[in-house]
Amino acid sequence: MKKLILTSFTILAGFAFMNAQEIADNTIGLRLGDSDGFGAEISYQRALGGNNRLEANFGWRTGNGYDGFKLTGLYQWIWELDGNFNWYAGAGGGLGSYSFDDNALDDETFLFLAGDIGIEYNFDIPLLISLDFRPELGFGAFRDDLDFDIALGVRYQF
Repeated sequence: MKKLILTSFTILAGFAFMNAQEIADNTIGLRLGDSDGFGAEISYQRALGGNNRLEANFGWRTGNGYDGFKLTGLYQWIWELDGNFNWYAGAGGGLGSYSFDDNALDDETFLFLAGDIGIEYNFDIPLLISLDFRPELGFGAFRDDLDFDIALGVRYQF
C-alpha cells in the first residue's frame, strides 16, 4: 500500500511540474538597466525548443570622456509561474571594450561571465516585458570585479 501511495504521489507531483511553455520563437527589443555605464542594450531572444532559449544583447554608451560597447550571450531555462507569468534563469558571458579620451587611462577590452535570473509577462499581444538581475564577473585591468545589473526588458515577439 505504501508503494502505491508513494508512486501515485510521485506521478501527481510530476504532472504538477510539467507545464506547457508558450515562449515566442523570436523576440527583439530593449533591455534598459545600468551596468558600468551601459544603460540600454538591444536584446534578441531565440527559442531553442521546449523551455530553453538563447539571448544576445548589444549595449553601447558614450559618456563624459569614454566610449564603450558590450556584447552578452546567455543560455536560459524558462519555467511557468502562473498563466502568462514565467521566471527564468541562465548563464553565459561576453566581451566588452572601453575607449577613454584621457591619456591617463588605457583603452581596454575585457571578458566577463554572467548569470541571469528574472520574471517576465507574456501579453496576449506580441509584447513581452521582463525584469531581471544579472551579476557579471569581469576579467580585465579596468573591469576586474563583480558587478550587479538590474534591468527592465521590453520586447516584440514574432
